[in-house]
Amino acid sequence: MASNTILVVDDEELVQDLIRLYLEKEGFQVEEAWDGQDALAKLHATSPDLIILDIMLPKMDGWTVCREIRKNKATPIIMLTAKGEEFDRVLGLELGADDYVCKPFSPIELVARVKAVLRRSTLAGQASSKVLSYPGMIVDYNSHRVEVDGCEIALAPKEFELLWFLASYPGRLFSREQLLKNVWDYDYLGDPRTVDTHVKRLREKLEVGAKKRYIRTVWGLGYKFEVAE
Repeated sequence: MASNTILVVDDEELVQDLIRLYLEKEGFQVEEAWDGQDALAKLHATSPDLIILDIMLPKMDGWTVCREIRKNKATPIIMLTAKGEEFDRVLGLELGADDYVCKPFSPIELVARVKAVLRRSTLAGQASSKVLSYPGMIVDYNSHRVEVDGCEIALAPKEFELLWFLASYPGRLFSREQLLKNVWDYDYLGDPRTVDTHVKRLREKLEVGAKKRYIRTVWGLGYKFEVAE
């Protein structure tokens, strides 16, 4: 699977270097732009998966860039600025930014926010289709309804989130740590055995008496969603 591409728009070289270092360490591809006009050109040339956008830029400020992007693109945007006033934060969000980080910032926190915004964007795109359908199973995101062999299954909210995430990537293996980050969110400091407990409960509710099995354990590695007899 190709890594996500992040467009970083900032006119400070040290900031660019710092963000690139931490993003590339996490496997992201990084494109750079140094002013507002360059940002729009790079956006069309590279089609990034997310944009980290400074507000105070030469030629065209970040607010204007955000406004121009939102005219025809839904690319996730994290605003990055030295200004911490509530007005600036609210304005950025009203213009369509997905998140807001103030300088000076923790690069570890910024990377975590990038992952969280990308995850929300992915799930929102999947939710727009409303329903995941597999042999013997229907998962409706909007109503949080799950049917197995025509019978509705009652799931707790976190059980549903875990099922939806796994079922959104059929055949893909996720470690316990990856599931903690994606289902329990990036700042969750929990025991990986929490995942095992929720998977066990899911299996008891989905698979007992069902004609098919849906969650497979890959011993020592994690879990994946697949439909099997």
